[in-house]
Amino acid sequence: MDQNGSGTRTAPGTLAVAVAPGMPIFEVAIPYQVFYEPPLGVDPDSWYRFQLCGPCGTRSAELRDPFVALTDHDYDDLVRADTVIVPSVPNVREDPPADLVEAVRAAYEAGARVASLCTGAFVLAAAGLLDGRRMTTHWRHISALSERFPHLEVDPSVLYIDDGRILTSAGTMAGMDLCIHLIRKDLGSGAANAAARYLVVPPHRAGGQAQYLESPVPVYPDDSGLSATLQWAIHRLDQPLTVSDLAKHANTSERTLARRFHAELGGTPLQWLLTQRLIRARELLEASDFPVDAVAERCGLGTAANLRAHFGREVGVSPSEYRRSHRASRHEVVTG
Repeated sequence: MDQNGSGTRTAPGTLAVAVAPGMPIFEVAIPYQVFYEPPLGVDPDSWYRFQLCGPCGTRSAELRDPFVALTDHDYDDLVRADTVIVPSVPNVREDPPADLVEAVRAAYEAGARVASLCTGAFVLAAAGLLDGRRMTTHWRHISALSERFPHLEVDPSVLYIDDGRILTSAGTMAGMDLCIHLIRKDLGSGAANAAARYLVVPPHRAGGQAQYLESPVPVYPDDSGLSATLQWAIHRLDQPLTVSDLAKHANTSERTLARRFHAELGGTPLQWLLTQRLIRARELLEASDFPVDAVAERCGLGTAANLRAHFGREVGVSPSEYRRSHRASRHEVVTG
């Protein structure tokens, strides 16, 4: 996961997904689908060494009926991994499997990065890895987590939290968001976008899970026009787009557009636009030699000062610092 002094990105090492009897199939399948093999266009030599790890002494784990996971690796291998992903626990009202908790704790103590999907956070909590950290889990199970671990600082409003070597995500598809985030962090925006395209998911979603706490998400017809409008806007990020422009393209009012954005993407049109501009800025900083002012112009943020302000607030570092630490290993550069 480190980079050498020349800026060449190194392979992220072994990524192990922990499986245990009774786990729900979907949360196990998400990291398998994301990390098992690289998407088209990503060098296999730069990709993760994937392992599906079950309890020691077994070659399979009976997941939630009627599924069985066949495993070529066990928890001894998990302890030696560079990154460990823990899917949902079988039952939040029961103690998580003791052998899984011990293996995850040992992996972290050996230097691994550990990420939980949904209620996998219960395993991290039982291992003592969440003490003193801000974390999240599925909104439905926050009360159960707080009952069992009342000292934890739980944030119910976010999709995932990256706290360095410990990462936690909210429910179900937020686990996909976290996996894509790991690829972006390890291999850059190009690889993350390639994975997102293959999986047909957004490379980054704005907003959090707070939108789901009180009311269901409204359903819009397939011809609502929002998807086409998003693609239209993404291809025009260098232009001064407004909410009025988006509404006009979607053939709807600004108020209706705002409702659709909140329902489908968890934020406002302007928040979504800013997120897309920053994603584009990251891509250009990683893969081009454009100066910062040219990057700002091409992603629609206008000036270098404006880019620095947004980048510092949202990413936490300056564009120049980001470029130094995230330059892609390939030699091609974007020139237009």
